[in-house]
Amino acid sequence: MAGSATTSVRKMPETPPVRAQLAYERMLQAIQLGQLTSGTRVREADVAAWLQVSRTPVREAMRRLEAEGMLSHIAHVGVVVTEIDAEMVTELYAMREVLEGTAAGLSAQHASPAEIHLLQEIVRTGRDLPYDPAVLMRHNREFHDIIYRSAHNRYLLKSLNALRDSLSLLGATTLGSKTRAAAAQAEHAAIVKAITARDPPAAERLMRGHIRGAYHERLNLLFKNGGR
Repeated sequence: MAGSATTSVRKMPETPPVRAQLAYERMLQAIQLGQLTSGTRVREADVAAWLQVSRTPVREAMRRLEAEGMLSHIAHVGVVVTEIDAEMVTELYAMREVLEGTAAGLSAQHASPAEIHLLQEIVRTGRDLPYDPAVLMRHNREFHDIIYRSAHNRYLLKSLNALRDSLSLLGATTLGSKTRAAAAQAEHAAIVKAITARDPPAAERLMRGHIRGAYHERLNLLFKNGGR
């Protein structure tokens, strides 16, 4: 386990299902935060020591993460955090375009006045943010979260959240590019304008274009890193 993922962990409750759930949540969080990066080997004993639990709940958590595609079993190596290749990136972004496009269209239909106001505010505050990829990433996530919720479809929300977990395997944000960050901000504004106008086709079309822009930047990052 990476050292940064091993600090300030409290002992878990004794109920086995609770321990397994918490083990799953903490391992998933470590992947999302980049404490466990793609290709990192994950040893059951190391995780158990980190979380101060027996290996049984860790084994259950690892099986669940493997079933969800977050961990992979490699012959002669063991379990590792799943490595993403160009084909997987294409598949993830294809699903993201469909799901987020649908969410934007539904948001144009169902968003409450309060949710529209939140979207307008996040676009406004985004114009004044400093160029800091970490800050921009959090701001971007908040923008998309509001759209997910304002679609008012619990099944779509569940699918989007599951997809987001898989996207955490991709590593560095595409907003590390100043050009992409500026384009994303303009795209956010256009999407919110369509949602405010209650124009579902335009909102979906603009969101799909937004995701395609992120996909192209992701491919650029992938090739810069040697095709991984």
